[in-house]
Amino acid sequence: MNAKTAKSSLPAIDTQYMLDALVALLNTPSPTGFTDRAITLTEAYLRAFPDLEIRRTRKGALVAMWPGAADDAPRGLTAHVDTLGAMVKDIKPSGRLKLTKIGGYAWNTAEGEGVTVFTRGGEEVRGSILLAGASSHVHGAKVNDTKRDDDTMEVRLDAVTHSADDTRKLGIEVGDFVAFDPRVELTNGFVRSRHLDDKACVANILAAIKALHDAGLKPAQTTHILISNYEEVGHGAASGFPPELAELVTVDMAAIGDGQTSTEFHATLCVKDSGGPYHHDLSNRLRDLADQHGIAYKVDIYPYYGSDGEALWRAGGDAAVALIGPGVDASHNYERSHIDALVATTQWLVAYLVG
Repeated sequence: MNAKTAKSSLPAIDTQYMLDALVALLNTPSPTGFTDRAITLTEAYLRAFPDLEIRRTRKGALVAMWPGAADDAPRGLTAHVDTLGAMVKDIKPSGRLKLTKIGGYAWNTAEGEGVTVFTRGGEEVRGSILLAGASSHVHGAKVNDTKRDDDTMEVRLDAVTHSADDTRKLGIEVGDFVAFDPRVELTNGFVRSRHLDDKACVANILAAIKALHDAGLKPAQTTHILISNYEEVGHGAASGFPPELAELVTVDMAAIGDGQTSTEFHATLCVKDSGGPYHHDLSNRLRDLADQHGIAYKVDIYPYYGSDGEALWRAGGDAAVALIGPGVDASHNYERSHIDALVATTQWLVAYLVG
């Protein structure tokens, strides 16, 4: 549904700050397991706000505690900075690399993408993800007919290597992380890039904090903000929140497609995904806030989707959990959203924090 038209009294959103933070995050590689650079960047943004008490978990996630006007029902926000990616599974006799996927995506969505291999010694080696036997002039119809899977895809390194030994001399070994190029572009109000899931929502949280900070406001309840680093593999927010947490708003992208209400121009409230329904009362409170402040939103259900809120629940967390986020087209592919959805999500977070 669309929110009722109403003039919002919420603090203004610094959209340029939001977009600058988003682009910086998108251009910082962070496949799950290799997230320290993105966590460090996010921490630098958060440290600009003196009211936040910031720490890192032993798992490598980032936690910020923001004292509120009250502390009887502490709240949480979470978004994740880890992304899809890969690791080196094998070095082939040709010197090219066989990969193992990090996160859930189809190989055809990454075919032809530029990548960076991060070695244990600190070297960064460029390459491309290709079908083994990619030339149509050599392999003919096999290029179209071959199934894209772990065994048929490889990385062609941009280095002189003709054997496994040559590749090892570059410093590359099994277990090295491989990050996909984001290819960020802002055009006509759209942001298109890999990894909007979920760096768009990290930028939303940062911009919401800045909006309150600039207005001299604090949250209604003490709020714990978790920037998780293992969401794409299912256990990001399983730890990091205090046991007294009363409720959690998970901020993650909304999936767009046939049979969905979500669009690139709205924030979305997800009321059910593959893990089941979210907390009905908290979801309704969020809907009431959006209606009250004239925030453009949709309500949707995702059949192939899970979130860090459910990771908290599965770990035994006793908190109400809801899920909102901006509409993102082509999720787990070359993604796109519009600034309208990003702003609406940020406004919704501001409304929740002060409401």
